[in-house]
Amino acid sequence: MFDRLKKKWNVNGLQLTMILCTFAIGGSVTGYTARKLLGLFSVEQRWLWILIYILLLTIVWPIAVYLISFPFGQSPFFTRYLKKIGKRFFGSHKSSTAKTAAPLEINQTSKRENAPVFKKAETAEKAENHRLIAIFASGTGSNTQKIIDFFRNSKTVKIALIVCNKPGAGVLNIAKNENIPSLLIEKDRFFDGDAYINELNRHNISFIVLAGFLWKIPPNLIMAFKGKIINIHPALLPAYGGKGMYGTKVHEAVIAAKEKESGISIHYVDEIYDHGATIFQATCPVLETDTADSLAERIHQLEHQYYPKVIDELMNRK
Repeated sequence: MFDRLKKKWNVNGLQLTMILCTFAIGGSVTGYTARKLLGLFSVEQRWLWILIYILLLTIVWPIAVYLISFPFGQSPFFTRYLKKIGKRFFGSHKSSTAKTAAPLEINQTSKRENAPVFKKAETAEKAENHRLIAIFASGTGSNTQKIIDFFRNSKTVKIALIVCNKPGAGVLNIAKNENIPSLLIEKDRFFDGDAYINELNRHNISFIVLAGFLWKIPPNLIMAFKGKIINIHPALLPAYGGKGMYGTKVHEAVIAAKEKESGISIHYVDEIYDHGATIFQATCPVLETDTADSLAERIHQLEHQYYPKVIDELMNRK
């Protein structure tokens, strides 16, 4: 049970202990406070006493656990947790503040048609003629480094933010070494909160590039940046895509199926894994002697060669 909670809440063992202590003490304080408050009223009917008691529990509990979360250092978690509960009871009336852009046709190099399109967003950097990109990554960041290198001296495109979901990931070191701001995100807020849209807006991000980012993009972020999020997949979509198909798993499936070729697919991101319209594909042979690692190395070469160029083409089309 504890492992499931750690995974669900994206916390370590110590944090989980502090959270459970907050729940336990908060529950006790809630019950005690509700009984004391109820003692201030003269309620003779049993049913009315129970009704008022439940009402008091409902009101006192969130206040109690929130206040107790501070000495345990878990106030950020309970802030998100209570907001999530509030949304379930009362609904969310937030409206996205992200800017959307009118469409501009671009040429497609895939078999799919009607891909989402975009035009240059109005940002604070427009006077400097830069479009600001956020790169989302979860691992070592080899693709991220290649993209940064490609646009290092660009007069039109700037890598303005590195977004990561894994503390200690190598891509965070790249951000530090390159003096690029980084944002470490948490699962609850990403999937059940505002998906960090406000932070992206504060950095004037107009385009998102996924480079080995293993979380699914939530619908509110997709809508806020509709037609302005792309991903690279290490296979020739629509084959070998979908939930759970990433990294070594893809290459093992390709080899097991005795495919003669594999490659990369650069595509727009929508609400379904690896489903958005394909922008570009490049192929490489699958050798009889290939292992998942050797095929992965060949795929990485294609990624490093083409991903920055495709991004550049998308950014600079009028």
